[in-house]
Amino acid sequence: MKYRNYSAFNVASYLDQAASRSPSAVALCEDDQHQLTFAELDERVTALSEQFVNTVKLRPGDRVALFASNRISYIEVMLACWRANLVVVPINFQLHPEEVDYIVNDSGAKLCLAAGEALANLNDTAKKHGTRCVYASIDDPESWSEADSQHSDGGDSDLAWLFYTSGTTGKPKGVMISHENLRQMVLNYFTNIEQINGDDSIQHYGPLSHASGFYVLPHLMRGATNVVVKQLSPTIDTILMLAEQFGPVTFFMAPTSLQRLVADIPQPLDTNLIRTIATGGGTLHVPLARRIDHLLPGKLAQVYGQGESPMTISVMPADELRQAAQRGDDSQLRSVGRAFSGIEVSLRDEKGGFVEGGAVGEIVVRGPTVMKGYWQRPEATEKAIRDGWLYTGDIGSFDEQGYLTLLDRSKDVVISGGMNIYSREIEDLLMDHPAVHEVAIVGVPDPEWGEAVVACIALVPSGQACDEDLDALCLQHLARFKRPKRYVYFESLPKNNYGKILSASCGKRRS
Repeated sequence: MKYRNYSAFNVASYLDQAASRSPSAVALCEDDQHQLTFAELDERVTALSEQFVNTVKLRPGDRVALFASNRISYIEVMLACWRANLVVVPINFQLHPEEVDYIVNDSGAKLCLAAGEALANLNDTAKKHGTRCVYASIDDPESWSEADSQHSDGGDSDLAWLFYTSGTTGKPKGVMISHENLRQMVLNYFTNIEQINGDDSIQHYGPLSHASGFYVLPHLMRGATNVVVKQLSPTIDTILMLAEQFGPVTFFMAPTSLQRLVADIPQPLDTNLIRTIATGGGTLHVPLARRIDHLLPGKLAQVYGQGESPMTISVMPADELRQAAQRGDDSQLRSVGRAFSGIEVSLRDEKGGFVEGGAVGEIVVRGPTVMKGYWQRPEATEKAIRDGWLYTGDIGSFDEQGYLTLLDRSKDVVISGGMNIYSREIEDLLMDHPAVHEVAIVGVPDPEWGEAVVACIALVPSGQACDEDLDALCLQHLARFKRPKRYVYFESLPKNNYGKILSASCGKRRS
């Protein structure tokens, strides 16, 4: 195996090992085409990493932003970044160019790789804001050019993944995930979700910028095939066809996507072509869990995590979920399982004291998967990580067997289609409209998306605003999926005794 100048635990070493063990096995493909063996992928990643260093003039710790839909080049570039000791900044490809520009600037990325029309839009936005970053095609390395040599800060080469997640402050914060964090996630996958081997595969239906991107690594480590699927809403026939070609499959889907998938399955399937269906990123309602277990028995596993400890807080393995469904144990089906191996999960009250005996409290997490902190946000880091515990902002309770049930997500988060949508960000924007006096963003149940965004608005005296005006404002600055699906108008928004708007009450009083 070739010597690589890696930092400790660099996960690019997984490709080195797989290429050494199984050079002719299929490592990566796009649908059923563009197949690369592990030897070919290793060669490709080496060439790209050299391009980063020799052409773009990037140094260890520099950040590279990725803004593209799922494609084979996304995984190639991601691995090449790590091989060159660079930090990947994955950006949701549905974001507005203004939002992308903020993340690029905040992260200090020297290179942003995008595709198609988005690349031109990003270049226009960068020129408007004077962003010092090279924008280039993720599919055309020959277009990459030298970055601004003055735009460098000697970053941390132990960082692997700088994931931007919003919170109650409205603006996204960069979550610093190290190579050691990722290594522990891989080990937890094998311990608590499933064991895999070189004859298996994973099909990527979730965005590679999110959870599905993490699941590249355990399959890479075991020499299994990563199948990038261009169509993110597949039929069961597509899944089985690809599994027949590339090996028994695991895939990750948010509950809303799973609901659409199983709607077209007429009867239970007894198949060995599906190994595991992992789900997370939203509420798995009991009726849906039961239906999936009926149609695809013993396949579904639920994972709970957040950007600050991705996919690794608690897990309900497929066999436990199957047993709960067979027993008719709705309480256990409603839970998100028990803590991952090596991860401590506890509950705290408002004063920071431990909560016991089935009582409700804020979920706190401690262990080797917890982030290093927020990028250049020491105060936010100190607030989120106290005495070694990550305070998630989620509310839950334990049963006697240690199963964790989520009672509420962070109050300002709406989860629609598996995507986190943060209320404050939309509220701040709508408050810019001269006719808006007060606004509260709430999530309401939606049969297709899990939750839909609703804007509850009180206008200034004699103020006038129509849905079209507010829509236009949102579309000018935000991704389409964040735009409210409905606007509900109030004389005034309900408040508590301290004058704080009661968002939950707004949702109950919507018309």
